[in-house]
Amino acid sequence: MEIIVAKFGGTSIGNGERIKLAARSVVKEYMKGNKVVVVVSAINKTTDDITKMVEDSMGKSVTEKQMADIISMGEITSIRLFSSTIESLGVKSTYLDPHMEKWPIITDSNYLNAKIDFVATEENTKEISNLLDQGIIPVLCGFLGKDSNGDVTTLGRGGSDITAFLLGHCLKAKEVIIVTDVVGVMSTDPNKLQNAKKLDKISVEEMRDLATYGANVLHPRALKYKDPQINAKIIGFEHGDLSAIGTEIIGPSKNQMLKTTTINESPISVLAVVGEEILTKTGVLAALTDAIAQNNINIYGISTGQNSITLFIDRSMADEAHKILHEVVVENKYLSSLSLDREIAMITVASQDFIDTPGIIAQITEPLQKNNINIVEISSSQTSVVIFVEWNDGKKAYEMVRSVLE
Repeated sequence: MEIIVAKFGGTSIGNGERIKLAARSVVKEYMKGNKVVVVVSAINKTTDDITKMVEDSMGKSVTEKQMADIISMGEITSIRLFSSTIESLGVKSTYLDPHMEKWPIITDSNYLNAKIDFVATEENTKEISNLLDQGIIPVLCGFLGKDSNGDVTTLGRGGSDITAFLLGHCLKAKEVIIVTDVVGVMSTDPNKLQNAKKLDKISVEEMRDLATYGANVLHPRALKYKDPQINAKIIGFEHGDLSAIGTEIIGPSKNQMLKTTTINESPISVLAVVGEEILTKTGVLAALTDAIAQNNINIYGISTGQNSITLFIDRSMADEAHKILHEVVVENKYLSSLSLDREIAMITVASQDFIDTPGIIAQITEPLQKNNINIVEISSSQTSVVIFVEWNDGKKAYEMVRSVLE
């Protein structure tokens, strides 16, 4: 018998009919011989309504401990309703919330953005395994935890998705299924473009960046807890079937699971193109990058300013790129000049933990500043930081940056 963790978002249990549809999908999977663990969010907009009432009644006088306890009521209500609905379909079920002894997810006492105690949580999930062995479907609150004093905590942004992936890992589940109000991950927002298509698969890395820049299917923070050995997918609630085809989430890759620091083996050259207010001129950037791409030259990075565009290209290809871009500059009325500048080093720092680490860029760059190492350019995403420095400073900067992560 395989273990499946199914998480239902607030919209997917937004009314009685949807709750019944969701419960039936769980029972259907159970009847196939699988063990199912259910994670539920608060019913659609419940948390927002509770938060508004807190603001209207207490304002800023509410403590974090009080706030965590109050907003937990949304999930606490959801699990009771969901579990009872499962039992109305003839299958044994029980609900678990942080006020109960068998509650598995243990955290610190940062009430509104708690850090998970993995050792204690993994130990406590044995209680969930016992329930599954008895043929019982456990229904757990998403988003919530409990500290060592027994007080309710919340896991912060993406909390319910975190709960699902965390339980999947601890229980060594076969699959984690995220049930939401969309059929899966789309090629773009279907509300904006009708020809948007559902993706069959997407990597954790792609999903994280997509979610970071506006896709509301899955919170990027939750993907940190996705186990590469466990299948995961996103499906729409309207199917009423956990076996429905959605979008499979692949990974993460081994490199994404580690903190890594790398430096390029050969120098990178800086090519700067200038022109008056070229940032406001349509097609200028495309003209430059298209010319480079047509000659199979890779661009490591691009920096734009009001009157300049800077491209970072491997030194071995820089002279050829210089000639190609010069032709573009001569022919384009918006561009005036081009320079091939100094050689630089590119240091890349990557870690899934960056998404939960405020001030990580400051931590990485501080030792460089203290040692008078100039940063030519810097770029970042949710999981990586790329720093360009003078080539002669490269190795020294690399060692300093690497020491920050150790």
